Amino acid sequence: MKGFTIEENEILKKDTKGYYYTDYIAYERRDEVENYPMFLLTLKNDPEKNWWESKLNDAKKKLLKVILNNLPEISSKVKLNPLTVCVIPRSKADNTYRPDQLLFKKTIKEAVNQLGDDFIDGTDYIERHTNTETTHLRQPIKGFTNDGSSPYAGITRDTCDISEEVIGKNILLIDDIYTKGINIDEDAIQALIDKGANSVLFYAVGKTI
Repeated sequence: MKGFTIEENEILKKDTKGYYYTDYIAYERRDEVENYPMFLLTLKNDPEKNWWESKLNDAKKKLLKVILNNLPEISSKVKLNPLTVCVIPRSKADNTYRPDQLLFKKTIKEAVNQLGDDFIDGTDYIERHTNTETTHLRQPIKGFTNDGSSPYAGITRDTCDISEEVIGKNILLIDDIYTKGINIDEDAIQALIDKGANSVLFYAVGKTI
């Protein structure tokens, strides 16, 4: 696991400490990265995919192992126990996804519930009710309308319900992949702070290089 800083910008009002498991790069160049997180692409399970159950279960097991290793390490570094674990929702409204497209959040929930008293399950504290643009798609998908707004300051507040339970909590916000300049994660961090979170840390499985 590595540390980095999400820097203050026009959306995020102050620097935020972040951690990530491994580097991430375009699929075509995956051989350049040690520990390339192929399991994340499986768990995205985008509309043109329909992965079989054994493939999805294998991806879940790999993610679970990473989370169970990395979260206690973060806890020991920051000493802000307990950490309330929240997850960045997918880009479309939660109720538009099949259960097998929501396995990333489900796996994080499972990990948190295994880790004990140092972590609080807040994986359902941010729920998207309005579609936003899916930013990782590089070309159109037949039969799929990529509707919704592109990232902007306040998009999390406008398109998500954030639970009052975040107020006063030390939040560990998790996403699958962090990419500088997209600003989805920055906006979600700021939204949690504006909602009343005591502090926000960030963790991504992959960080785009």
